[in-house]
Amino acid sequence: QVQLVESGGGLVQPGGSLRLSCAASRGLFSFDAVVYYRQAPEKHRELVATMTSGGNTNYADSVKGRFTISRDNAKNTVYLQMNSLKPEDTAVYYCNALLGGRSYWGQGTQVTVSS
Repeated sequence: QVQLVESGGGLVQPGGSLRLSCAASRGLFSFDAVVYYRQAPEKHRELVATMTSGGNTNYADSVKGRFTISRDNAKNTVYLQMNSLKPEDTAVYYCNALLGGRSYWGQGTQVTVSS
Protein backbone atom coordinates (compact mmCIF):
# COMPACT_ATOMS: atom_id res chain seq x y z
CA GLN A 1 0.00 0.00 0.00
CA VAL A 2 1.29 3.43 -0.97
CA GLN A 3 0.33 6.54 0.93
CA LEU A 4 0.83 10.10 -0.29
CA VAL A 5 0.45 13.00 2.14
CA GLU A 6 0.20 16.49 0.72
CA SER A 7 0.89 19.82 2.37
CA GLY A 8 1.77 23.40 1.58
CA GLY A 9 -1.41 24.89 0.18
CA GLY A 10 -2.94 28.14 1.34
CA LEU A 11 -4.00 31.64 0.45
CA VAL A 12 -1.53 33.82 -1.43
CA GLN A 13 -1.74 37.13 -3.26
CA PRO A 14 -1.25 37.32 -7.03
CA GLY A 15 2.44 37.27 -7.85
CA GLY A 16 3.25 35.31 -4.72
CA SER A 17 4.76 31.86 -4.26
CA LEU A 18 3.88 28.59 -2.58
CA ARG A 19 5.63 25.24 -2.35
CA LEU A 20 3.54 22.10 -2.25
CA SER A 21 4.92 18.86 -0.79
CA CYS A 22 3.92 15.28 -1.50
CA ALA A 23 5.44 12.83 0.98
CA ALA A 24 5.40 9.17 -0.05
CA SER A 25 5.37 6.12 2.20
CA ARG A 26 8.02 4.41 0.10
CA GLY A 27 11.07 5.34 -1.90
CA LEU A 28 10.47 7.63 -4.85
CA PHE A 29 12.87 5.63 -6.98
CA SER A 30 10.26 2.83 -7.08
CA PHE A 31 7.64 4.96 -8.82
CA ASP A 32 7.30 5.14 -12.59
CA ALA A 33 6.27 8.78 -12.32
CA VAL A 34 4.82 11.35 -9.95
CA VAL A 35 2.29 13.79 -11.35
CA TYR A 36 0.66 16.92 -9.97
CA TYR A 37 -2.89 17.64 -11.09
CA ARG A 38 -5.25 20.43 -10.17
CA GLN A 39 -8.98 20.88 -10.30
CA ALA A 40 -10.77 24.18 -10.07
CA PRO A 41 -14.50 24.43 -9.26
CA GLU A 42 -16.66 23.39 -12.21
CA LYS A 43 -13.60 22.58 -14.32
CA HIS A 44 -11.99 19.36 -15.46
CA ARG A 45 -8.93 18.03 -13.73
CA GLU A 46 -5.78 19.39 -15.36
CA LEU A 47 -2.31 17.87 -15.47
CA VAL A 48 0.15 20.44 -14.11
CA ALA A 49 3.57 18.79 -13.90
CA THR A 50 5.18 15.37 -14.24
CA MET A 51 8.44 13.87 -13.03
CA THR A 52 9.49 10.41 -14.17
CA SER A 53 11.64 7.99 -12.19
CA GLY A 54 14.54 9.07 -14.35
CA GLY A 55 14.06 12.70 -13.39
CA ASN A 56 12.54 13.93 -16.64
CA THR A 57 9.99 16.69 -16.17
CA ASN A 58 7.09 18.05 -18.17
CA TYR A 59 4.71 20.95 -17.57
CA ALA A 60 1.40 22.25 -18.75
CA ASP A 61 1.80 25.26 -21.00
CA SER A 62 -0.15 27.35 -18.51
CA VAL A 63 2.53 26.89 -15.81
CA LYS A 64 5.77 26.64 -17.80
CA GLY A 65 8.39 29.02 -16.50
CA ARG A 66 6.49 29.55 -13.24
CA PHE A 67 6.21 26.10 -11.65
CA THR A 68 9.00 23.62 -10.93
CA ILE A 69 8.62 20.00 -9.87
CA SER A 70 11.49 18.45 -7.94
CA ARG A 71 12.17 15.65 -5.48
CA ASP A 72 14.22 14.82 -2.42
CA ASN A 73 14.89 11.09 -2.49
CA ALA A 74 16.19 11.08 1.08
CA LYS A 75 12.85 12.44 2.30
CA ASN A 76 10.69 10.49 -0.18
CA THR A 77 9.10 13.81 -1.06
CA VAL A 78 8.16 15.53 -4.30
CA TYR A 79 7.79 19.30 -4.36
CA LEU A 80 5.92 21.68 -6.61
CA GLN A 81 7.38 25.17 -6.39
CA MET A 82 4.85 27.67 -7.69
CA ASN A 83 5.98 31.22 -8.44
CA SER A 84 4.26 34.23 -9.99
CA LEU A 85 0.91 32.81 -9.00
CA LYS A 86 -2.21 34.00 -10.76
CA PRO A 87 -5.88 33.91 -9.72
CA GLU A 88 -6.45 31.25 -12.39
CA ASP A 89 -4.06 28.96 -10.51
CA THR A 90 -6.68 28.66 -7.78
CA ALA A 91 -7.60 24.98 -7.44
CA VAL A 92 -7.24 21.87 -5.34
CA TYR A 93 -3.87 20.35 -6.17
CA TYR A 94 -3.37 16.59 -6.07
CA CYS A 95 -0.25 14.48 -6.34
CA ASN A 96 -0.48 11.14 -8.07
CA ALA A 97 2.08 8.34 -8.13
CA LEU A 98 2.21 5.63 -10.77
CA LEU A 99 3.62 2.27 -9.75
CA GLY A 100 3.38 -0.96 -11.67
CA GLY A 101 0.24 0.03 -13.49
CA ARG A 102 -1.49 1.25 -10.36
CA SER A 103 -2.31 4.83 -9.46
CA TYR A 104 -2.16 6.35 -5.98
CA TRP A 105 -3.49 9.75 -4.91
CA GLY A 106 -2.81 12.24 -2.20
CA GLN A 107 -5.65 13.87 -0.30
CA GLY A 108 -5.33 17.19 -2.14
CA THR A 109 -4.41 20.64 -0.92
CA GLN A 110 -6.25 23.89 -1.62
CA VAL A 111 -4.39 26.74 -3.31
CA THR A 112 -6.19 30.08 -3.44
CA VAL A 113 -4.68 33.05 -5.25
CA SER A 114 -6.54 36.21 -4.40
CA SER A 115 -5.97 39.78 -3.30
